[in-house]
Parts: sequence; C-alpha cells; structure tokens
Amino acid sequence: MTYRVASDPSRSWNTQAIAAAVAMAWCLATAPLAARAEAEGEHWVGTWATALVPRNAPQPPQPANPPTASMGGFVPIPVLNPGVHFNDQTLRQIVRTSVGGDRARVVFSNVFGTRPLAIGAASVAIQREEAAVAPSTVQALQFDGRSSTTIPAGAAVVSDPVALDVPALSDLAIDLYLPGDTATWESPVTAHQRGEQTNYVSSTGNHAGVTDLPVETETESWFFLARVEVDAAPATGVVVAIGDSITDGYGSTRDAHSTWPDHLARRFRGAGIDMAVLNVGIGGNRVLSGGSTSALARFDRDVLGQTGVTHVIVLQGINDIGLPGIGRSGGPPPSAGELIAGHRQLIARAHARGLEIYGATLTPFEGTTIPGYWTAEGEVTRQRFNQWIRTSGEYDGVIDFDAATLDPTTPLRFLPRYDYGDHLHPGDAGYEAMANAVDLDLFKAHRAAAGTAR
Repeated sequence: MTYRVASDPSRSWNTQAIAAAVAMAWCLATAPLAARAEAEGEHWVGTWATALVPRNAPQPPQPANPPTASMGGFVPIPVLNPGVHFNDQTLRQIVRTSVGGDRARVVFSNVFGTRPLAIGAASVAIQREEAAVAPSTVQALQFDGRSSTTIPAGAAVVSDPVALDVPALSDLAIDLYLPGDTATWESPVTAHQRGEQTNYVSSTGNHAGVTDLPVETETESWFFLARVEVDAAPATGVVVAIGDSITDGYGSTRDAHSTWPDHLARRFRGAGIDMAVLNVGIGGNRVLSGGSTSALARFDRDVLGQTGVTHVIVLQGINDIGLPGIGRSGGPPPSAGELIAGHRQLIARAHARGLEIYGATLTPFEGTTIPGYWTAEGEVTRQRFNQWIRTSGEYDGVIDFDAATLDPTTPLRFLPRYDYGDHLHPGDAGYEAMANAVDLDLFKAHRAAAGTAR
C-alpha cells in the first residue's frame, strides 16, 4: 500500500486538527484493549453504529406523515419528534445489525454533553414487532457489574458483554432508562437526528426489558446510543461509510432499511463476505466546514474509533459545493483543489491506521429543488472532483456512484426512477443501485482471509 500525505499551506486546519488530536488520543488509549481481546480469542466488531451530533435546543413539532418534495420547490421531509425530551422515562431504540455474533455489548455516549448523564438501567433484546421484544432474548446490561452508571460529560461507556445469539440483518431493541429530566438541562443532548427508524419513548418509569413497552410517544432519532458490538466470526471485517444525507438515507422509506449501506450489508451477506457495515452519515455534513461535526473533525471519532474497522468508504463533498449557495456556510464554496486537499487528509489518516479507504464520486444534482443549491460553477467543481476520484489513484479504490445513478440522456441529473423527487437525493431504488455499484472484489482479499481463518 502506498501512503500519501498532502497539505495545502493556504488553508488552516486548526479546529479540525484539535478535534482530531483528542479523538486520536482516545483511539490510541483503546488499542491495547482490542489487542487483549484478540489474544483471548474474542473478535469484537461493530455491527451497527451511528454518527452523533449535539442537539442544542428543542425543535418545533413536525407532522408524523412527511410531505413529498415537488417540482415546484423544496419541501423537506420532517423528522418525527426531533425535539422530544425525557423525564423518568425509558427509550426503546431499534437498530439493524449487519453481522451476527454470540455475544453483544452496547456503547452509550454523552460526547456532546456538558454535564454527566445518569443511566438508571439498560437492556438489549431481539425486536419482535414495533415496541415489543422477544421475551426469551432480553438481557439486562451492566457496567462493570452494576445495573446503573453515570457517563461523564464528553465521554462514552461500553457495557459489559452479554450472551445473546445476534443474527445478521436482524433488529435489536436497545432499552435505556433515563431517571433525570433532560428538559431542565443547559447541556446539549447527544443524538442522531434522522434515523429513518421508528424508536419508542415510554410512559413514566423504568421499563427496561419489558416485553411490551408502554409507549407514550415515538421518534426517529437515536439518543445517547453510539454503537452495538458483537463477538463475531474470526476475521470479520468492518467497513465504515462516512458521508452526508445521501449516506444517512434521506428520502428512503422509514423502517425499511433501504439506505445504500443497508443494501451493501445485504450484498455482503449474500456473497458470503463477513463484513459489517457501519453508517456514519450525517444530514448536511461537509468535509471542510461545520465545526465539530465536519468530516475532518469527526473522522477519528466516527471512523478510526470504530471497533474492528478495516475499510472506509467516503462519499462527501456535495454540501461543500451546494450549501454556500443558499447562504449557510458563511463564505464562498471551496474550489475543487480545496475539496481534494480535504479528502487527502482523510486518506492520510486512514492509511496511518493501515485501513483500506475507497472514494466515491458525487452523485448528480442539477435541477435540485433546493433554491440556490445547484450552480453552473458548482457543477464544474463536482466534475473536476469526480475526475480526480476516478483517475488520481490516491484512494485505494473507486466507487462510481455518479455513473450508477445518472440519466444517460441528461447525465447531470438522476435517472428518474432513482430520484427521491428533489433531484439531490436518491429514493429506495436509487440507494439500491448505489449499493449494487460497489465492486465486491474490493473486499475479496478480506473474504479469502476469512475463509482461511475458518
């Protein structure tokens, strides 16, 4: 493998560098734990994960039945109950596994909190349907042998392992009892806003592990939940998909597991490749700006810090190009050269950890219904950036999402059947086409290694 490090003296990466240094320190601190686990015959990998952001203030209620984007203008899909708070209540949060194992543990996070987070109880089980779980699968979670714990501000906690037969491509219910009242906090709530997954909030009390949760309200956000890990088959790998709303799954059908990382996990399973897929997309995410959640700032936490990571897929840059046009960046859009310099930083950091990292071309966006998002100048930047992805050889492999989704008759636009409707995001069929564009031969060496291990 060739390692390449590039820098651009005309730009300052101070903010991102500080965030990266903190996250890297955490990664280095946990490395001995991973080595010890391997030595003891365990092979822990993330089977599901999400990227977390700070929710700084309650948001207004939004309708449960989202409208559809139309040709007449941009109609954003509302998030179901994003401003919900919790007061002596239990969250039942549903996650879709990508690989299976015979033991599980859960990572809870207070990374953006400025005050400690009290956890009164927690559990994991196989979801039966909606807010119900299979009773024979319920396992109470402990933390160093205790049923409750407190996560310091800015920190995370890993539960003790529990014996649980976790199938691949199954739905787990993670219960989290919060005895406090988050509405009284002057602290950000650590969350992932748009999960495309229905999650449940109970009536008052600790209901962790009950078969049928008494539901008070629903939300599609995940709260204080970072990752679920399993003790998997030897040589199981982990690919982390980092990106924006197109990776997060905006426009896909809620509860249908139709994001391109979901479809990729199914393809791995069908091909006999033991490879977990972790989706760390964030709506609106950018490479070069966005503070603590830009790709450069969060790469160490959301990618390098994932348990068992072996591969990375990067689909980032369309918001760097388009968001300045609608007045949300505070400056002009970056040039193709500046965007490429940011990607080179990601490549260098992945290679320094010995990971394979693959670059994806940016998908079409001409005609988007978001006013001001598409410009002729922005299209030139996208084309130059995609040309670099395809021809530079700096990424270890190329995934051509642009070619997989464009309309051959109008190649700057989505093929209509792949378009969610706003001409920026794919729908379910488009996300499946993206996953089908991933060359599984990029992972064949890992498949061979897994076969040898068996």
